[in-house]
Amino acid sequence: MTMKPLLRTTLCLLLAMPVGHVAATSPTGPVQTATAERAAPPTWNALTPAQREVLAPLQAEWDNLPAHKRAHMLQRAEHWATLPPEKREEIRQRIARWQQMTPEERREARANMRKFHDLSPQQREQLHATFERFQHLPPQQREQLIRQWHALSPQQRLQWREVPPAPASVPAPGH
Repeated sequence: MTMKPLLRTTLCLLLAMPVGHVAATSPTGPVQTATAERAAPPTWNALTPAQREVLAPLQAEWDNLPAHKRAHMLQRAEHWATLPPEKREEIRQRIARWQQMTPEERREARANMRKFHDLSPQQREQLHATFERFQHLPPQQREQLIRQWHALSPQQRLQWREVPPAPASVPAPGH
């Protein structure tokens, strides 16, 4: 099976980018005052039940996290508390996956997020559309593409990824 160029690029990014962008996103919660930023974030036991629910994967290390990281996560938790339960669960799972990553995997995820944000809006949209198509492929076909990717050497992966995209050749969902 030959793989289409845009699908190749998407698969390259997907397989090279562990899901863990939660820590790489910027806060969207309310702006804090200078006084609030200087105050030490609360200990785990001082968090509200809603905050603890979303931040549960961080419980074991919460009190040892640097104050700026706890403050950032609290800001995010304020926004997350407004989301539907299924979205909050998805975020909780992403946090848990991030916590399980090695420092190298986290560095790689951050680097991949920077690469993604360096793309033009059109390239990001194309990548998103290709990812959606990949997600709609039958599981067996997705697994086959992943196996093909893992069978390539690092040099082959670079060459495979550098094939110029041909938008008309991207398969429609389910093909």
